[in-house]
Amino acid sequence: MPIPIPADRAQTLDATRTLKMAKSAHAYVRGNTAKFYEWLAVSHRVPEGPAIWICGDCHLGNLGPIASGDGRIAVQIRDLDQAVVGNPAHDLIRLGLSLATAARGSDLPGVTTARMMEEMIEGYAAAMNDLRDGDPGDEPNAVRSIRRKAWARRWRHLARERLDDDTPKIPLGRKFWPLAKDEDQALRRLFERPEVTERILAFEKHDEDRSVQMVDGAYWLKGCSSLGLLRYAVLIEIRRDRNRPVYALVDIKEAVDPIAPAYPHASMPADNAHRVLQAARALSPHLGERMIPVEMMGKSLFIRELAPQDLKLEIGQFSEKQAAKAARYLAFVVGKAHARQMDETTRREWSRHLDADRRSSIDAPSWLWESVVSLAGRHESGYLEHCRLYALAA
Repeated sequence: MPIPIPADRAQTLDATRTLKMAKSAHAYVRGNTAKFYEWLAVSHRVPEGPAIWICGDCHLGNLGPIASGDGRIAVQIRDLDQAVVGNPAHDLIRLGLSLATAARGSDLPGVTTARMMEEMIEGYAAAMNDLRDGDPGDEPNAVRSIRRKAWARRWRHLARERLDDDTPKIPLGRKFWPLAKDEDQALRRLFERPEVTERILAFEKHDEDRSVQMVDGAYWLKGCSSLGLLRYAVLIEIRRDRNRPVYALVDIKEAVDPIAPAYPHASMPADNAHRVLQAARALSPHLGERMIPVEMMGKSLFIRELAPQDLKLEIGQFSEKQAAKAARYLAFVVGKAHARQMDETTRREWSRHLDADRRSSIDAPSWLWESVVSLAGRHESGYLEHCRLYALAA
Protein backbone atom coordinates (compact mmCIF):
# COMPACT_ATOMS: atom_id res chain seq x y z
CA MET A 1 0.00 0.00 0.00
CA PRO A 2 1.57 3.34 -0.99
CA ILE A 3 2.53 5.70 1.81
CA PRO A 4 0.71 9.04 1.41
CA ILE A 5 2.43 12.41 1.38
CA PRO A 6 1.60 14.19 4.68
CA ALA A 7 -1.21 16.68 4.12
CA ASP A 8 0.74 19.36 5.98
CA ARG A 9 4.41 18.46 5.74
CA ALA A 10 5.58 21.64 7.47
CA GLN A 11 3.34 21.05 10.49
CA THR A 12 4.44 17.43 10.76
CA LEU A 13 8.11 18.42 10.56
CA ASP A 14 7.67 21.11 13.20
CA ALA A 15 6.10 18.57 15.56
CA THR A 16 8.96 16.14 14.89
CA ARG A 17 11.55 18.82 15.62
CA THR A 18 9.79 19.68 18.90
CA LEU A 19 9.84 16.02 19.92
CA LYS A 20 13.54 15.62 19.05
CA MET A 21 14.48 18.65 21.11
CA ALA A 22 12.52 17.32 24.10
CA LYS A 23 14.57 14.10 24.25
CA SER A 24 17.54 15.54 26.15
CA ALA A 25 19.22 18.80 27.11
CA HIS A 26 22.01 17.95 24.66
CA ALA A 27 19.47 17.55 21.83
CA TYR A 28 17.95 20.89 22.82
CA VAL A 29 21.35 22.56 22.54
CA ARG A 30 21.96 21.01 19.10
CA GLY A 31 18.62 22.13 17.74
CA ASN A 32 18.59 25.63 19.19
CA THR A 33 21.21 27.63 17.31
CA ALA A 34 19.04 30.76 17.22
CA LYS A 35 18.69 30.95 21.02
CA PHE A 36 22.40 30.26 21.46
CA TYR A 37 23.36 33.38 19.53
CA GLU A 38 20.52 35.44 21.00
CA TRP A 39 21.60 34.63 24.55
CA LEU A 40 25.29 34.99 23.72
CA ALA A 41 24.79 38.46 22.27
CA VAL A 42 22.83 39.74 25.26
CA SER A 43 25.14 39.06 28.13
CA HIS A 44 28.65 37.99 27.19
CA ARG A 45 31.97 39.55 26.35
CA VAL A 46 33.58 37.65 23.51
CA PRO A 47 37.00 38.57 22.06
CA GLU A 48 37.09 39.45 18.37
CA GLY A 49 39.17 36.91 16.50
CA PRO A 50 40.41 37.14 12.91
CA ALA A 51 37.84 37.16 10.11
CA ILE A 52 37.80 33.56 8.84
CA TRP A 53 35.23 30.97 7.85
CA ILE A 54 33.73 29.41 10.99
CA CYS A 55 31.32 26.49 11.33
CA GLY A 56 28.76 28.63 13.15
CA ASP A 57 27.17 25.53 14.72
CA CYS A 58 30.18 23.72 16.12
CA HIS A 59 28.61 21.11 18.41
CA LEU A 60 29.65 17.48 18.95
CA GLY A 61 27.26 16.03 16.39
CA ASN A 62 28.79 18.18 13.65
CA LEU A 63 32.23 16.57 13.98
CA GLY A 64 33.25 13.14 12.74
CA PRO A 65 35.19 11.06 10.20
CA ILE A 66 34.84 12.22 6.57
CA ALA A 67 36.22 10.48 3.50
CA SER A 68 37.93 12.28 0.66
CA GLY A 69 37.47 11.35 -2.99
CA ASP A 70 40.77 9.42 -3.00
CA GLY A 71 39.94 7.38 0.09
CA ARG A 72 41.65 9.32 2.88
CA ILE A 73 39.72 9.68 6.15
CA ALA A 74 40.03 12.51 8.66
CA VAL A 75 37.94 13.85 11.52
CA GLN A 76 36.59 17.18 10.28
CA ILE A 77 33.54 19.42 10.59
CA ARG A 78 30.56 17.67 8.97
CA ASP A 79 27.91 20.37 8.67
CA LEU A 80 28.45 23.87 7.28
CA ASP A 81 24.85 25.14 7.00
CA GLN A 82 25.56 27.95 9.46
CA ALA A 83 29.07 28.73 8.21
CA VAL A 84 29.97 32.41 7.86
CA VAL A 85 33.04 34.60 7.79
CA GLY A 86 32.92 35.47 11.45
CA ASN A 87 34.48 35.20 14.89
CA PRO A 88 36.33 31.92 15.63
CA ALA A 89 35.57 32.42 19.33
CA HIS A 90 31.94 31.55 18.54
CA ASP A 91 32.96 28.04 17.43
CA LEU A 92 34.92 27.54 20.65
CA ILE A 93 32.00 28.62 22.84
CA ARG A 94 29.53 26.46 20.89
CA LEU A 95 31.82 23.43 21.20
CA GLY A 96 32.42 24.14 24.88
CA LEU A 97 28.68 24.32 25.57
CA SER A 98 28.11 21.06 23.71
CA LEU A 99 30.85 19.31 25.69
CA ALA A 100 29.60 20.72 28.99
CA THR A 101 26.04 19.55 28.25
CA ALA A 102 27.29 16.08 27.30
CA ALA A 103 29.28 15.92 30.55
CA ARG A 104 26.18 16.82 32.58
CA GLY A 105 24.23 14.18 30.69
CA SER A 106 26.90 11.67 31.75
CA ASP A 107 26.47 12.76 35.39
CA LEU A 108 30.07 13.97 35.66
CA PRO A 109 31.07 16.46 38.37
CA GLY A 110 31.49 20.15 37.61
CA VAL A 111 35.25 19.95 38.07
CA THR A 112 35.34 17.71 34.99
CA THR A 113 33.64 20.41 32.94
CA ALA A 114 36.23 22.92 34.16
CA ARG A 115 39.01 20.56 33.13
CA MET A 116 37.39 20.05 29.71
CA MET A 117 37.42 23.80 29.04
CA GLU A 118 41.13 23.95 29.94
CA GLU A 119 41.93 21.01 27.64
CA MET A 120 39.90 22.62 24.84
CA ILE A 121 42.14 25.67 24.88
CA GLU A 122 45.28 23.51 25.03
CA GLY A 123 44.15 21.50 22.00
CA TYR A 124 43.11 24.57 20.04
CA ALA A 125 46.40 26.32 20.85
CA ALA A 126 48.36 23.24 19.70
CA ALA A 127 46.77 23.55 16.25
CA MET A 128 47.45 27.30 16.14
CA ASN A 129 51.09 26.87 17.14
CA ASP A 130 51.83 24.06 14.67
CA LEU A 131 49.20 23.48 12.00
CA ARG A 132 50.96 20.48 10.43
CA ASP A 133 52.46 18.61 13.39
CA GLY A 134 50.66 19.99 16.42
CA ASP A 135 49.88 17.58 19.26
CA PRO A 136 46.15 16.77 19.51
CA GLY A 137 46.77 14.69 22.63
CA ASP A 138 45.73 11.07 23.08
CA GLU A 139 42.92 10.08 20.77
CA PRO A 140 39.81 9.48 22.91
CA ASN A 141 38.24 6.02 22.81
CA ALA A 142 35.05 7.30 21.17
CA VAL A 143 37.01 8.86 18.30
CA ARG A 144 39.34 5.86 17.90
CA SER A 145 36.39 3.50 17.79
CA ILE A 146 34.45 5.44 15.18
CA ARG A 147 37.55 6.01 13.05
CA ARG A 148 38.20 2.25 12.95
CA LYS A 149 34.58 1.67 12.09
CA ALA A 150 34.83 4.20 9.26
CA TRP A 151 37.88 2.47 7.73
CA ALA A 152 36.03 -0.86 7.57
CA ARG A 153 32.82 0.43 6.01
CA ARG A 154 31.76 -0.20 2.40
CA TRP A 155 28.69 0.59 0.28
CA ARG A 156 26.76 -2.38 1.71
CA HIS A 157 27.10 -0.90 5.21
CA LEU A 158 25.79 2.47 4.09
CA ALA A 159 22.92 0.83 2.18
CA ARG A 160 21.85 -1.35 5.09
CA GLU A 161 22.10 1.54 7.53
CA ARG A 162 20.27 4.12 5.43
CA LEU A 163 18.12 1.95 3.18
CA ASP A 164 17.58 -1.15 5.39
CA ASP A 165 18.91 -3.29 2.52
CA ASP A 166 21.41 -3.15 -0.34
CA THR A 167 18.71 -3.36 -3.03
CA PRO A 168 18.35 -0.23 -5.21
CA LYS A 169 15.23 1.12 -3.49
CA ILE A 170 14.65 3.78 -0.83
CA PRO A 171 12.25 2.34 1.79
CA LEU A 172 9.40 4.73 2.50
CA GLY A 173 8.32 5.05 6.10
CA ARG A 174 9.28 7.08 9.15
CA LYS A 175 12.56 8.48 7.75
CA PHE A 176 11.75 8.65 4.04
CA TRP A 177 8.53 10.16 2.70
CA PRO A 178 7.12 10.02 -0.83
CA LEU A 179 8.03 12.79 -3.22
CA ALA A 180 5.40 15.12 -4.55
CA LYS A 181 5.04 14.88 -8.34
CA ASP A 182 6.78 18.21 -8.97
CA GLU A 183 9.67 17.21 -6.66
CA ASP A 184 10.20 13.90 -8.47
CA GLN A 185 10.19 15.61 -11.86
CA ALA A 186 12.58 18.35 -10.70
CA LEU A 187 15.03 15.82 -9.24
CA ARG A 188 15.03 13.69 -12.39
CA ARG A 189 15.71 16.77 -14.50
CA LEU A 190 18.51 17.73 -12.13
CA PHE A 191 20.34 14.45 -12.67
CA GLU A 192 20.06 14.78 -16.42
CA ARG A 193 22.20 17.90 -16.33
CA PRO A 194 25.79 17.15 -17.47
CA GLU A 195 27.30 19.69 -15.07
CA VAL A 196 25.75 17.67 -12.22
CA THR A 197 26.39 14.11 -13.40
CA GLU A 198 29.98 14.89 -14.38
CA ARG A 199 30.89 16.29 -10.97
CA ILE A 200 28.69 14.56 -8.43
CA LEU A 201 30.32 11.15 -7.97
CA ALA A 202 33.70 11.77 -6.37
CA PHE A 203 34.15 8.10 -5.41
CA GLU A 204 33.60 6.72 -8.88
CA LYS A 205 36.03 6.72 -11.79
CA HIS A 206 34.85 9.23 -14.39
CA ASP A 207 34.98 8.06 -18.01
CA GLU A 208 33.01 8.36 -21.21
CA ASP A 209 31.62 4.82 -21.01
CA ARG A 210 29.58 5.31 -17.89
CA SER A 211 25.95 6.35 -17.66
CA VAL A 212 24.38 7.95 -14.62
CA GLN A 213 20.69 8.08 -13.77
CA MET A 214 18.40 8.59 -10.82
CA VAL A 215 16.58 5.37 -9.92
CA ASP A 216 14.75 6.43 -6.75
CA GLY A 217 14.22 9.41 -4.47
CA ALA A 218 12.43 10.44 -1.29
CA TYR A 219 11.93 13.37 1.04
CA TRP A 220 14.37 12.77 3.90
CA LEU A 221 13.29 13.42 7.48
CA LYS A 222 16.74 14.20 8.85
CA GLY A 223 18.47 16.57 11.23
CA CYS A 224 16.93 18.82 13.83
CA SER A 225 17.55 22.53 13.32
CA SER A 226 17.16 22.06 9.55
CA LEU A 227 13.83 20.23 9.74
CA GLY A 228 11.26 22.00 7.60
CA LEU A 229 13.70 22.78 4.80
CA LEU A 230 13.87 20.80 1.57
CA ARG A 231 15.89 17.61 2.09
CA TYR A 232 16.06 14.70 -0.32
CA ALA A 233 17.73 11.29 -0.56
CA VAL A 234 18.41 10.21 -4.14
CA LEU A 235 19.69 6.84 -5.28
CA ILE A 236 21.96 7.03 -8.34
CA GLU A 237 22.77 4.11 -10.64
CA ILE A 238 26.10 4.03 -12.49
CA ARG A 239 26.47 1.64 -15.42
CA ARG A 240 29.49 0.77 -17.58
CA ASP A 241 28.91 -1.39 -20.65
CA ARG A 242 27.72 -4.82 -19.53
CA ASN A 243 29.15 -4.61 -16.02
CA ARG A 244 26.83 -4.85 -13.08
CA PRO A 245 25.58 -1.42 -12.00
CA VAL A 246 26.89 0.24 -8.87
CA TYR A 247 24.95 2.67 -6.75
CA ALA A 248 25.52 5.90 -4.86
CA LEU A 249 23.36 7.65 -2.27
CA VAL A 250 23.12 11.41 -2.62
CA ASP A 251 21.95 13.94 -0.03
CA ILE A 252 20.34 17.13 -1.37
CA LYS A 253 19.72 19.90 1.13
CA GLU A 254 18.24 23.37 0.97
CA ALA A 255 20.61 26.20 1.87
CA VAL A 256 19.11 29.20 3.65
CA ASP A 257 20.33 32.37 5.33
CA PRO A 258 22.57 31.57 8.31
CA ILE A 259 21.66 32.39 11.89
CA ALA A 260 25.29 32.64 12.97
CA PRO A 261 26.47 36.27 12.90
CA ALA A 262 28.96 37.20 10.18
CA TYR A 263 31.42 40.03 10.58
CA PRO A 264 30.19 43.33 9.07
CA HIS A 265 31.39 43.73 5.48
CA ALA A 266 32.51 40.08 5.34
CA SER A 267 32.97 38.89 1.77
CA MET A 268 30.74 35.85 1.21
CA PRO A 269 28.80 34.49 -1.79
CA ALA A 270 25.28 35.91 -1.96
CA ASP A 271 23.86 32.50 -2.88
CA ASN A 272 23.61 30.30 0.22
CA ALA A 273 24.57 27.03 -1.47
CA HIS A 274 27.73 28.66 -2.83
CA ARG A 275 28.40 30.06 0.66
CA VAL A 276 28.21 26.55 2.15
CA LEU A 277 30.51 25.17 -0.57
CA GLN A 278 33.12 27.89 -0.06
CA ALA A 279 33.03 27.35 3.70
CA ALA A 280 33.41 23.59 3.28
CA ARG A 281 36.48 24.03 1.08
CA ALA A 282 38.04 26.20 3.78
CA LEU A 283 37.01 24.26 6.89
CA SER A 284 36.53 20.65 5.73
CA PRO A 285 38.43 19.94 2.50
CA HIS A 286 37.29 16.30 2.34
CA LEU A 287 33.69 17.48 2.29
CA GLY A 288 34.22 20.52 0.10
CA GLU A 289 35.67 18.52 -2.78
CA ARG A 290 32.42 16.57 -3.26
CA MET A 291 29.71 19.18 -2.90
CA ILE A 292 27.85 20.92 -5.73
CA PRO A 293 25.61 24.00 -5.41
CA VAL A 294 22.47 23.83 -7.58
CA GLU A 295 19.17 25.61 -8.08
CA MET A 296 15.95 23.60 -8.20
CA MET A 297 12.31 24.65 -7.94
CA GLY A 298 13.45 28.22 -7.31
CA LYS A 299 15.50 27.18 -4.26
CA SER A 300 19.22 27.16 -3.56
CA LEU A 301 20.39 23.66 -2.64
CA PHE A 302 23.64 21.74 -2.40
CA ILE A 303 24.33 18.14 -3.34
CA ARG A 304 26.64 15.83 -1.43
CA GLU A 305 27.38 12.22 -2.22
CA LEU A 306 27.33 10.19 0.99
CA ALA A 307 30.34 8.01 1.69
CA PRO A 308 30.14 4.89 3.87
CA GLN A 309 32.98 6.36 5.93
CA ASP A 310 31.09 9.57 6.80
CA LEU A 311 30.02 9.09 10.40
CA LYS A 312 28.66 11.33 13.13
CA LEU A 313 30.61 11.41 16.38
CA GLU A 314 28.07 10.01 18.84
CA ILE A 315 29.15 10.09 22.48
CA GLY A 316 26.46 8.49 24.59
CA GLN A 317 28.36 8.56 27.86
CA PHE A 318 31.59 10.30 28.85
CA SER A 319 33.94 8.91 31.46
CA GLU A 320 35.81 11.50 33.50
CA LYS A 321 39.15 10.61 31.87
CA GLN A 322 37.80 10.41 28.34
CA ALA A 323 35.94 13.72 28.64
CA ALA A 324 39.15 15.73 28.97
CA LYS A 325 40.80 13.82 26.10
CA ALA A 326 37.78 14.40 23.86
CA ALA A 327 37.73 18.11 24.64
CA ARG A 328 41.40 18.53 23.70
CA TYR A 329 41.18 16.39 20.57
CA LEU A 330 38.00 17.97 19.16
CA ALA A 331 39.21 21.50 19.86
CA PHE A 332 42.41 20.57 17.98
CA VAL A 333 40.26 19.51 14.98
CA VAL A 334 38.42 22.85 15.06
CA GLY A 335 41.73 24.67 15.55
CA LYS A 336 43.17 23.07 12.41
CA ALA A 337 40.10 24.13 10.42
CA HIS A 338 40.59 27.70 11.63
CA ALA A 339 44.39 27.79 11.46
CA ARG A 340 44.69 26.70 7.83
CA GLN A 341 42.94 29.96 6.90
CA MET A 342 45.43 32.17 8.77
CA ASP A 343 49.00 33.14 8.05
CA GLU A 344 51.63 32.59 10.73
CA THR A 345 51.45 36.13 12.09
CA THR A 346 47.66 36.00 12.46
CA ARG A 347 47.83 32.61 14.20
CA ARG A 348 50.45 33.92 16.63
CA GLU A 349 48.44 37.05 17.47
CA TRP A 350 45.21 35.08 17.96
CA SER A 351 47.03 32.61 20.24
CA ARG A 352 48.42 35.48 22.32
CA HIS A 353 44.93 36.95 22.57
CA LEU A 354 43.62 33.65 23.96
CA ASP A 355 46.47 33.31 26.47
CA ALA A 356 46.11 36.91 27.68
CA ASP A 357 42.75 36.13 29.33
CA ARG A 358 43.95 33.10 31.28
CA ARG A 359 44.55 33.50 34.97
CA SER A 360 47.06 30.63 35.07
CA SER A 361 48.55 28.00 32.79
CA ILE A 362 45.85 25.47 33.74
CA ASP A 363 42.82 27.73 33.50
CA ALA A 364 40.50 28.39 30.55
CA PRO A 365 40.10 32.01 29.43
CA SER A 366 37.47 33.73 31.56
CA TRP A 367 35.35 34.67 28.52
CA LEU A 368 35.07 31.00 27.51
CA TRP A 369 34.33 29.71 31.01
CA GLU A 370 31.83 32.44 31.86
CA SER A 371 30.05 32.09 28.51
CA VAL A 372 29.73 28.30 28.76
CA VAL A 373 28.53 28.39 32.38
CA SER A 374 25.93 31.06 31.71
CA LEU A 375 24.72 29.50 28.45
CA ALA A 376 24.52 26.05 30.05
CA GLY A 377 22.18 27.51 32.68
CA ARG A 378 20.04 29.32 30.10
CA HIS A 379 19.78 26.22 27.91
CA GLU A 380 18.89 24.03 30.89
CA SER A 381 16.02 26.29 31.89
CA GLY A 382 15.00 26.69 28.25
CA TYR A 383 15.01 22.92 27.83
CA LEU A 384 12.78 22.35 30.86
CA GLU A 385 10.32 24.98 29.64
CA HIS A 386 10.37 23.37 26.19
CA CYS A 387 9.53 20.01 27.79
CA ARG A 388 6.71 21.55 29.85
CA LEU A 389 5.11 23.07 26.76
CA TYR A 390 5.57 19.81 24.86
CA ALA A 391 3.86 17.87 27.68
CA LEU A 392 0.96 20.33 27.74
CA ALA A 393 0.50 20.09 23.97
CA ALA A 394 0.69 16.28 24.09
